Amino acid sequence: MNALEDNIRRFLFKELNIRGQHIQLTSSWQEMIAERHYPANIISLLGELTAITCMLASNLKHEGKVTIQIQGAGPVNLLVVEASNKLQIKGVAKTSGKVKDSYNLDQLLGDGKILVTLENTLTDSSFQSYIPREANTISGVFEAFLTQSDQQPSKLWLAADKNGIGGIMIQKLPATANIDEDGWNRIAIISSTLSDEEIINLDAETLIHRLFHEELIELFAGATIKYHCPKDNKKIETMLLSLGKEECLKIIAEQGEIVIHNEMCNFYARYNQEDISKLFKK
Repeated sequence: MNALEDNIRRFLFKELNIRGQHIQLTSSWQEMIAERHYPANIISLLGELTAITCMLASNLKHEGKVTIQIQGAGPVNLLVVEASNKLQIKGVAKTSGKVKDSYNLDQLLGDGKILVTLENTLTDSSFQSYIPREANTISGVFEAFLTQSDQQPSKLWLAADKNGIGGIMIQKLPATANIDEDGWNRIAIISSTLSDEEIINLDAETLIHRLFHEELIELFAGATIKYHCPKDNKKIETMLLSLGKEECLKIIAEQGEIVIHNEMCNFYARYNQEDISKLFKK
């Protein structure tokens, strides 16, 4: 896959008081869901959440990350997506019950609460906000959130399948002199004609030209998005050391080995008696 297919780009309607963002992911998204075996509606949900997380992270002016977490008692009891200021992403979905193909957002999440966390690594501080679920789609929920938090009317279209993720957002800027007053409504109506297939598969240049070829638009350089979820064996070893050698050997005696599953990165770490002996000699 071409890295250019995994990026986020800003654009500006030069004769209107409107700005926008376009996002498209393919290879990084496929890495993130590899061997997960999620049903289609969970793929769609996690993908759309990934898109909006990246859009928020692209606005960070400092080292840090954005995390969106949804946790509750629905069939999908946990969704977590992280994106750093460098647009390195990772995420996971967990289920606690049967997921039917027909389930919509409310049926998937039940009473699940949406929590957005903005972390500043430089100051070791964070800001958290619960997002009201005022709509039955991820795009609808965050469209309302962006409109309120940025204090600017916002429109958001998101789509995802097993092959890729796409999204487009437009925001109305404060009015200036000699601006087409009908521009916002016109651009929003045109954008609403997009199909999910177009949102996922069209790159920024193609999509913007197809929709807005009669408008004067400046399309800025893109920022690359990458999947990044390395195996952190040090954390695992620290946990095993905290258990103590005797307890580790007891588990191995009972189960044959110690197996630890990192759910976020979807990998298994295995330790036998020889591994434990070496670990406690360090």
